[in-house]
Amino acid sequence: MGIAEISEQVRRGVISPAKLTKDCLHNIEKLNPTINAFITVTAESALSKARAAEAEIQAGRWRGPLHGIPIALKDLIDTAGVKTTAASALFKDRVPSEDAEVVRRLKTAGALFLGKHNLHEFAYGGSSVVSYFGAVRNPWNRQHIAGGSSGGSAAAVAAGLCYAAIGTDTAGSIREPAALCGIVGLKPTYGRVSARAVIPLSWSLDHVGPLTRTVADSALMLQALAGYDPSDPHSANVPAQNYVEALNATTQHLRVGVPRALFYEDLHPEVASAMNQALSVLSDATAGVRDVSLSAPMDRTLQSAESYAYHASFVEKSPELYQSETLRRIQSGKGVSAENRTRLTAELQELRRSASQIFATVDVLVTPTVPIPPPTLTELTENPDLLRPRELLMLRNTRPFNVWGLPAISLPCGFTQGGLPIGLQIIGPHWKEGRVLALAQAYEQATDWHARKVNLEG
Repeated sequence: MGIAEISEQVRRGVISPAKLTKDCLHNIEKLNPTINAFITVTAESALSKARAAEAEIQAGRWRGPLHGIPIALKDLIDTAGVKTTAASALFKDRVPSEDAEVVRRLKTAGALFLGKHNLHEFAYGGSSVVSYFGAVRNPWNRQHIAGGSSGGSAAAVAAGLCYAAIGTDTAGSIREPAALCGIVGLKPTYGRVSARAVIPLSWSLDHVGPLTRTVADSALMLQALAGYDPSDPHSANVPAQNYVEALNATTQHLRVGVPRALFYEDLHPEVASAMNQALSVLSDATAGVRDVSLSAPMDRTLQSAESYAYHASFVEKSPELYQSETLRRIQSGKGVSAENRTRLTAELQELRRSASQIFATVDVLVTPTVPIPPPTLTELTENPDLLRPRELLMLRNTRPFNVWGLPAISLPCGFTQGGLPIGLQIIGPHWKEGRVLALAQAYEQATDWHARKVNLEG
């Protein structure tokens, strides 16, 4: 069951947080050796906190639907007293002294932490093949990648190793692995969720958000995560809405825009077929589907420059501690001048201010999340020159919405004949996460793709 269902049973004492935690730990022990989704498992702490949560709930101090629910975090998010490695030898022994703001909020909501998820080293890639701790494998077929950079988080949720995860998204790193692993991944509006004490890839483009099994669970997670953080210079002081209530909002008035150019080009035939079927379902659930024209920003210079700015001193002192491909990508931003960075930042802000024009004639946009099914690990590891082009293709449909800072969600909309998931992406205007969630919920309820389960014996 998802969080929305299981939390009510926890509240009523039908099932205990300790039982949920033990079940997750059992699955981790059984499946993590092959999926490689976790870097660190905090079993003892999780069980201790589960027993404390049960006592609180029995005493009538239930904190809400995340109380006693086992989740986990991408190993890019600081946790006091627990290693945060960024999947790199550089930080393999790094233990933060303070929690990230999102961790603090989740602890306040009563969530339990099972550990830290594997990822693409320093989040600089879309495959999770490049990691000091080894590649993450897709639980639907372990010969294929899980996507990235939040690959471990997506794989863990899909395989039932945790009830939800927190990932980061700079060019699609929540939505792309969610699509490839057949789960839900939500990137909120830029500034909606604090990124304080999250190791950055690009300050101007980084978003933090949940990966879950259902749309309702994403709403529950966002409810706990969203809100202004005055200590985060990129956090926006814009009131959050009730995202759980928003799930039930009518969608019949929504006008759905379909940007065919770029986003629907060069699709794998099975992705194209799944999208045609999805658009038919969405047409029935809304005021209709219409084509729109959209000029997508794809320049990566600012991301490269900001990444190098963060890593410059580490690269100078210990370049050998990076995976070679990560080092190459980081160094690509070395030549960007401070003047150019300032100009690019100003251009980004103007792009975000003008993003409202995208929704002049439609209320949401819909695209495939990823143009192709997940490649095999062998394809990418035996052909290193193919790795970056494949990643850029897989992130093609998600990257522009980080530039615009718009809220976007990926949810399952089909499977290939080989049993690999296909994802649908819904995008809304700034601060309209509720609208995005409502349409995602309407689509999910009209289909049963989310109900398919990974074969845990596979």
